[in-house]
Order: sequence, then structure tokens, then C-alpha cells
Amino acid sequence: MVVSKFNTQITLELLQTKRENQYFERKGLGEKDIAPTKIANELIGMLNADGGVLAFGVANDGEIQDLNALGEKLSDYRNLYVDFIEPHGNIKLEEIEIEGKRIFLYHVDQDIERIFKRKDNEQIFLRVDDRNKQLDRDAVRNLEYDKQIRKFEDEIEPEFDFQDLDKKLLNGYKQKLNYEGDVFDLLVKRHLAIKKDGQFRIKKAGVLLFAKDPEKYITSASLRYIRYEGTDAKVGTEHNVVKDERFENNIPWIIDQVKKFLKATLKDYYFLDLETGRFNKVPEYPEEAWLEGVVNALCHRSYNVQGNAIYIKHYDDRLEISNSGPLPAQVNVENIRTERFSRNPRIARALEDMGFVRQLNEGVSRIYQSMEKSMLSTPEYVEKNGNVYLILRNKISNHTKTISDSILKTVQDNWATYNDTQKRILQHLFYHNQTTITELVEVTGIHEKNVRLYLNQFMDNEKILVRLSEKQRDKNAKYAFKKL
Repeated sequence: MVVSKFNTQITLELLQTKRENQYFERKGLGEKDIAPTKIANELIGMLNADGGVLAFGVANDGEIQDLNALGEKLSDYRNLYVDFIEPHGNIKLEEIEIEGKRIFLYHVDQDIERIFKRKDNEQIFLRVDDRNKQLDRDAVRNLEYDKQIRKFEDEIEPEFDFQDLDKKLLNGYKQKLNYEGDVFDLLVKRHLAIKKDGQFRIKKAGVLLFAKDPEKYITSASLRYIRYEGTDAKVGTEHNVVKDERFENNIPWIIDQVKKFLKATLKDYYFLDLETGRFNKVPEYPEEAWLEGVVNALCHRSYNVQGNAIYIKHYDDRLEISNSGPLPAQVNVENIRTERFSRNPRIARALEDMGFVRQLNEGVSRIYQSMEKSMLSTPEYVEKNGNVYLILRNKISNHTKTISDSILKTVQDNWATYNDTQKRILQHLFYHNQTTITELVEVTGIHEKNVRLYLNQFMDNEKILVRLSEKQRDKNAKYAFKKL
């Protein structure tokens, strides 16, 4: 049941069950310090961030309370955004009756240019995910800088041809929002277009989200994938690019196509569990990590920096995802897991509506968690030359994908019969592809004669290893898994 006339997404179920996030906050009557100034602080945080809805009279557990219990004090809450917020922001107060109980919905429009503060004490707040944070002087300066960058997505694209809009995508967006009006009116409501003198004019954020060919209007509004052979990019006669793909279209299309492309391109590997002897399949890089990285790059890129596409550079040992522009506002490489600020809030809000975007710090946490779960290196964020780089490293050796399934099965089936030395030999071979007796003596700490005995058993009895030397007496002979 839709309960708001201003926002068709707001149902009774949403008010009671939706997790609080960047765009939604509940405040119940029983909460500590629920004075009008406390609500004003929360609204200031939303004004300075990405806007949103504050539901007053809804407890954290979803209970619908009755603000009529406040009596004459209720008028203080009706007027708080006039009494305590400077300058006046675009806040609509909606009073709703639910089963005879009154609640307030404060609908907050994010403001691209201005910074809002408390009228009585000049305190400045910023909403970060589901928290409200008071800013110090340095953080305010960073916020002012990013407010200037944010203006780009709010600029009108004067030469836009409305025939270039992806109507199917727009209609899908309309359905996601349960919106019953015209799609162009929806773009206006979501601040992706304006209507003046009866004519619609689209903003750059709308172009990036819904145009079939944003590059026609905004230079390098694209993503490029480059695969290098090896661990470095080389030039000239050593040029080592083996694949170069460019993705040009609106942001939702790019996300979908890059997702399909990388799922087909990235490989699976096997991880040897020494306890069980089982070979667990793990991806080259987990989908949650690279997909969140791609979405964040598309969402938070400085689109005002022309001529610099988003890059995915794929090396043998790592994946680098880069986008133009420094990290926004108070976010830095040390606190990126906990801090949030959207450089393109109009784009971020629309992508969140369509189900593409999680909150930035939640998404970054998922990158870290999924890499850890896949037993891969900790993700790295680097800010360099005006760009932000996410680096995902792969600890798993390339050769593991070349070991045949029948050998993997033999090792798993016989694992319980191997002693600790045999297990260490197999593990070393598994991760290094080839080895010598000298290396295995060092790894296992046992005599050369015993190492040779175990290797002969693996070659003659189980037929899973081969000796890579034709010389009868070759102290540097290498041993490897048999190729079938």
C-alpha cells in the first residue's frame, strides 16, 4: 500500500522494514534527544549529501507511533526546517494518517551547490550511509570542492536529441519506481531533466543514464578493457596487449555488458585444502569484488574530466579498475571502508533505484569480504595522477587451471593414504608447477633418498607425475604433474 503522495516508492511495508541507508532514516518518539534540533541535524546531513526521506513517528523496529501524543509541541516539528536550517533547503513535510496514527515524512531534495548548517550554532552535518556526521573545518572545505564538481551532472545538455533516449530502459526505471505518470515527468522528479515553457531539457546525468550513445554528447563516457600478457604493460616491439574491448552506451547497459563479458573472460582456479585434500574451485577474482569495483567507478567518476575513459586493465597477476578524479570529500584510501560521499548523487540515486548500487562504503566492504572469502590478496586503493585505482591481486598460480581433472580426482581419492611429507610435496608441486629434488629436500626437510622414493611412487604407481629430463643422472631434473 503506497502511503505517500510525493514518493510512490514509499509503502507501509517500506516504512516498517526497509534498512536505513543513505536515503532513508526512521525516528521514533522514544529515542533519546528526539528534540526538533535533532531532527534538524539529520535533515541538514541529508541536504548536504544526497537527499532522502526521514520518517518521524516510526520506531526502529517498524512500530507506527502517533505524533499527536506531542500535543502543542507538534508545531515545533512542523517548523523546525525554518527555525533551525540555513539557508532554506528544499524540504517538503508530508503528514500521514496510518490507522488513526499521525506520522511525518520529511522529503529532502539534495542540493548540488549550497552547504547547509544549523542557524543557531552554525554546525554542519553530512549523512554517510545510515549515520549523521558533524564536519570539521577541513571536511567542510573538501565538501565545498566536491560541490563544485557535482555541478557537472546537473548541467543541461543543450544539443540533446530526445530520439536518442533508451525508451525500454526508461520504462523499466518507471516500473521500478511504481510511477504512473509520463517518463519525462519522472526524469524531472528525479532531477535528471527540467521542464521550462512546456519543453523538456535533459541534464548530463540523464544523458549518462539513459542515452543510447552518451559519447555523442560527453567525451569518453565509456569503459575500456585491456588484457596484457604478463604482469606489465609493454610498448614497441614488446607490445603485449592481447585483447582490447571498448564498451560505449549508457551506464546501466555498460554494467550489464561488462558483467557478462568478465564472467566469460575470467577463469576458475583450484585451491588445495591441506586438511581434506580436496581441490576447491575459486574464481580468478570473485564477481562481487570486480562488479562492485566497476559500478563504483562508473558511479563516482569525475565526468567533468573529459577524454579519460574508465579502464579495466587485466594482467596475469592482477586486475586494475581506474576512474578519473580524486576520491571525493572526506573519503581517503585509509577510511574508504567506512566513509561515503557520492560525487554524482543524481546518477547514484538512479542506479540505486534500479538495483545496481549499494552504498559506497557497503560496496567497498563487500569487495574486501569477497576477496578474503576467495583466499585472495587484500584489495588496494591507490590515488595517483588525478585517478583512483582499485587493484585486485591474484595469489593463485596460473598453472593450476592446466592440471587435468583425472589427476585432481586421483589426489583427492588417495589423500587419506598420504603422509605429511607426501602432502607437502604435492602442495609444492601444485603451486609451483615444476620442482627439483633439491627444492623438495629444502621444503620437506627430509633426506634426498626419501624424496626420490616418494617421487618414484607418484610416477610409477599412481602415474600422476613425470620427470622432465632425458638424462639418466640429472641432479637438476624437474618434476611436474603429468599432462593427459
